[in-house]
Amino acid sequence: MDLHVDFAPVFKALGDATRLKIIEMLSCGGLCACDILESFEITQPTLSYHLKILIECGLVKSQKEGTWIRYSNNIELIENIKNYWNNITAEQENCICKNSKEVNKCD
Repeated sequence: MDLHVDFAPVFKALGDATRLKIIEMLSCGGLCACDILESFEITQPTLSYHLKILIECGLVKSQKEGTWIRYSNNIELIENIKNYWNNITAEQENCICKNSKEVNKCD
């Protein structure tokens, strides 16, 4: 599994302030679209578009409850992303920069 490729859609999805705010809102628990929409000055179709992107990359899960759909953060994926981020931003013996042919090219 190439995590650089697998997490690229996640980081792309997080490149939008609205989607970041949705993730933050869902950190308090599951919400329906109407509850999320109250915090934005956007239309329902625009919110649906943002939720679709978050669901497609796996950050958000949806669950039908009667006539409503409840959205929640995918905690497992978020934990994996946090671990991935910590690994790629910490110096390690097998770090990509130490294995690259381009190491110290600017020296």
